[in-house]
Amino acid sequence: MNKKSKAGIVSTGSGSAEVDARFQEVGDWRGEMLARLRALIKQADPDVVEERKWKKPSNPFGVPVWSHDGMICTGETHKSVVKMTFAKGAFLDDPAGLFNSSLEGNLRRAIDFREGDKVNEKALKALIRAAVKLNTSKA
Repeated sequence: MNKKSKAGIVSTGSGSAEVDARFQEVGDWRGEMLARLRALIKQADPDVVEERKWKKPSNPFGVPVWSHDGMICTGETHKSVVKMTFAKGAFLDDPAGLFNSSLEGNLRRAIDFREGDKVNEKALKALIRAAVKLNTSKA
């Protein structure tokens, strides 16, 4: 069942299946990268909730979103990057220097992955766990 908030966010009950559909729809290296990031998110937090939000005509599949007591991050595909945006990234320590985008904001931080980029899995999982810890400490 779809639920729509005042902000136009569409949340569905079958989030994982819809995120799967998004990965298949993308179909190139970006879909593969999203699938890889998703696997790392689930490894870092087995209790993560996966859903699709912000559905609109220009993006009918919406944006994959991962949450645990609040939003952790989103995964978006663009022409030349896969953007992983951490909702409260400005409050997270990033000793490995993974954040490389949206650095000027007061709240969010992002990691842009380009075709062929290697993923520092250990550092990314630590960042995801830190985001979950931040969310659960305020729950």
